[in-house]
Amino acid sequence: MAFSRYLGLLALVAGCLLPSGVLALWPIPTTLQTGMTALKISPTFYFDVQIEGAPADLGDAVAQSQYYLENDKLGRLVVGRGANDTTALASAMTLSKLTLSLTSGATAEPISSEAVKPLGTRSEEYALTIPADGSAATLTANSTLGLYRGLTTFNQLFYYYGGVTYTLLAPIAITDTPAYPFRGLELDTSRNYYPVSDILRTLDAMSWVKINTFHWHITDSQSFPLEVAQYPELAINGAYSPQEVYTASDVQYIVQYAASRGIDVMMEIDTPGHTAIIGATYPEYVACFDARPWSDFANEPPAGQLRFALPEVVNFTASLLTNVAKTLPSYYFSTGGDELNTNCYADDYLTQQQLNSTGMTLNGALDTFTQITHGALIAEGKTPVVWEEMVLNWNITLSNETIVMIWISSADAAAVVERGFRIVHAPSNYFYLDCGAGEWLGDDPAGNSWCDPFKTWSEAYTFDPLANLTEAQYNLVLGGEQLLWSEQSGPQNVDPIVWPRAASSAEIFWSGKQPTGAALNVTEALPRLHDVRYRMVQRGVNAIPLQPHWCALRPDACDLNA
Repeated sequence: MAFSRYLGLLALVAGCLLPSGVLALWPIPTTLQTGMTALKISPTFYFDVQIEGAPADLGDAVAQSQYYLENDKLGRLVVGRGANDTTALASAMTLSKLTLSLTSGATAEPISSEAVKPLGTRSEEYALTIPADGSAATLTANSTLGLYRGLTTFNQLFYYYGGVTYTLLAPIAITDTPAYPFRGLELDTSRNYYPVSDILRTLDAMSWVKINTFHWHITDSQSFPLEVAQYPELAINGAYSPQEVYTASDVQYIVQYAASRGIDVMMEIDTPGHTAIIGATYPEYVACFDARPWSDFANEPPAGQLRFALPEVVNFTASLLTNVAKTLPSYYFSTGGDELNTNCYADDYLTQQQLNSTGMTLNGALDTFTQITHGALIAEGKTPVVWEEMVLNWNITLSNETIVMIWISSADAAAVVERGFRIVHAPSNYFYLDCGAGEWLGDDPAGNSWCDPFKTWSEAYTFDPLANLTEAQYNLVLGGEQLLWSEQSGPQNVDPIVWPRAASSAEIFWSGKQPTGAALNVTEALPRLHDVRYRMVQRGVNAIPLQPHWCALRPDACDLNA
C-alpha cells in the first residue's frame, strides 16, 4: 500500500498544540497529523464506496458507521461540553462524504473472511485523510478489514454540540497498522452464563477499539453450556438449565457477528483439568469426581479431571475437540491444559491400573494425550493453543506451531519463548479483570481473591510485551489479551468490569508506542480513555467511570501531583 507519503508526517499527540480534550483516538494511530481547523459534518453526509463488487458486510459496516456518526452525539470532554466551539463552527467548512477504496490489485473479500485468516496474513492497515476545505475525505486500505478498522477511527474523530457534528482537528492525515497481530479479550461463560445478547454487545465494544480475537472459554468444571451435535448429553446434563445453553445456531451467529466486525472467535475447551462437569454424562471418564475436600483435588470446586491415561478418554477428547473445532472458521483452538492436580490421580484405580499395565508415567500419559488430541486438531487444519503449564510444568511434546498463553506471571514469558514457542500475553498480574473483588469462596470472610489487588486500567497499561526478551525473540510475541473469569461476574456486571479497562491492552498491542515514537504513558492516555468510555456509554455499553465527571472535563487536573 502506498502509505509512504504519509510516514514523514509530524505526529502530534493530545495536549500538544491541540485544543484541550479533543484528541480521542483509541488505539492511537501509527502516524498522525492534525490541524486546528473546525470542520462540520454535512446533514447529507454519505459514505461513497468506490469498490466494485463490495461485499455485503462492508455495506453493513458503512451503515453502522453512518449510524454512529448520526447518533453518538458525544459532547467534547471540556467544561461546557463544546459550548465554546460555536464561534469556530459558525465559519467552518462542511464535509459531505468519505470515499472508501481499496488499493490497486486488492481483492474485495468479505470482512468476515479477512478477519479469520491466519495471524500474520490479515491486512488491517489503512490510510485516512480529512481535508479542512470540505473536499472529500478518503479512506484507503489493502482489504475490507483495513477499511473497517479505518471506519472505527473515523467515527472517533467527531463530537456533537447544538445539532452539529464536527471536529476541530482538520486537516487530518492518519496511517495506521497494528504492532501485533493478536489483540484479544477472554470471557469465561461456564462459571456463570451470559446470554447471547451480552456477548454480541461485548463484541461490538471490542470492535470499537480494534480488538480482533474473542477468546471464548466456553466450558469448565462448573457447567458445559455448549451444544455439541455428536455429544448432546454434555449440554443436557452439564448446562445450568435448558435456557442456559449455546446452541449450534447461537455459536454460528456469534461467530459470524464477530467476524463481520473484524473479530476471530478462538474457542477453548479446557482439558484434561477443569472438566468435572463431563462426569455428569460420562462418569467413567472423570477421576475424583466431586471429591471432598475439593481443595485437595482441584483449584476450585467441584473436583474432577479427565482420566487422560485411558485410551477411551483420549479418543473421546480428540473426537469432542475436533467435532467442535471443525464447525468454526478460526485457525486456532485452545485445549487449555492449566491447573492439572496430580492428587486427583494418585488413588484413582482406573488411572493407576492403566499406568501400571503400560509402564507409563503420569507425565508420559499426559504427553500421549496431548499429542493425540492436538494431532486430531492439526489434521482439521487447526493450530492448538495451550496455557503455559504444558511447557513449563509438564514439558509436553508440542508442535512447533503451538501457541502458548502466559497467565501465571508476566515473568514466565521469557522461559516459554526460550523454547521457541510463540506466545500470547495474558498475565494475571496485569490483565486479569476479575482480580481484587475479594474471596468468592464461602466460609472465608477474611479472604481475598488469589490475584489481588484489582488491576486498574493504568496498571495494565504499563505492561511491556517485550520485557526480558532478546531482540531475536520479539517475533515470537503475537500479542495479548485481558481476561474475565466469571466466578463473580455475569451479565449484570460484564460491561463495567470489562470496560473501559480492556481497552488498555487493545492499545498496547495495536499501537505499541505513541505516533512520536515515545513510549505509551498513562498521563497522555487518560484523557483519550475517558473519551472511549463516554462514547461507549453513548452507544449503550455500561462502561464504568474512570474518575469523577469533574476530572474527565479537566484533563490532568486530578493527577496525583497536579
